Amino acid sequence: MALTPEPTAPFHSVQYALRVLETVSKHPGGVTDAHVARSTGLPVGDLGPLLRMLRHEGYVEQLTDGAYTVGESLALLGAGGPDRTAALQNKLQQTLGSLRDSIGAAVYLSRYIDGEIRITQYADSPRNPKVNEWVDFRYAAHAMAAGKCLLTQLDHNERREHLSRHKTVRLTSRTTTSEKVLFHKLDSQPATVPVLDLQEYAVGTVCAAVPITAGRSVGCLALSLPVEHAHRLREAAQTLNRGAAPVLLSLAI
Repeated sequence: MALTPEPTAPFHSVQYALRVLETVSKHPGGVTDAHVARSTGLPVGDLGPLLRMLRHEGYVEQLTDGAYTVGESLALLGAGGPDRTAALQNKLQQTLGSLRDSIGAAVYLSRYIDGEIRITQYADSPRNPKVNEWVDFRYAAHAMAAGKCLLTQLDHNERREHLSRHKTVRLTSRTTTSEKVLFHKLDSQPATVPVLDLQEYAVGTVCAAVPITAGRSVGCLALSLPVEHAHRLREAAQTLNRGAAPVLLSLAI
């Protein structure tokens, strides 16, 4: 099942979004979209969709006169200390829940922390159950979409070190167990194309993942579907890719 990259990767919009938020923050009384366009150098045509996303995520608010000002989400994430940590977790959970509902799949936020794969947050539901962790995710990076996506963001030596601790054991008949083949797949993975798991971790489950790298932090956003919904994987992965920008923005603020 081949996935082709979308014309514009969502991550490019994050830098623009940060420039927009910086401009809005400098004008407590509100600022027009025309002024934002001049200050950021963004064409009004590109700015419109970006402002709609920022409004939807609560980062900016639109006043009755049409001007834009700082929204509640930006004010909360801009705070320091434990307040920001709690606000970030809540914001990410809201975004994951929104993605779960729009995609119709369980959604996961995963990080590579201290040499291990960790699912830090997820959003599921009775209609969209999460994957049954029948093998500890930490030991299954080679078979999981999320794990492989995180490994693509590591350098060659870091990957080898990880696989020296967690061997590429067979979990299903589809699992790649050859390190050479796995490394070739990781090296050949286009950054703009979601990483897939087609029943490699668990029989009956297909998954997709996209990278979300903020600074030096290695992370990814993933989804899972029962195999009977495999025909939706391509569309679901593209929706996930588009939805990655708000997650990355939350981490970058």
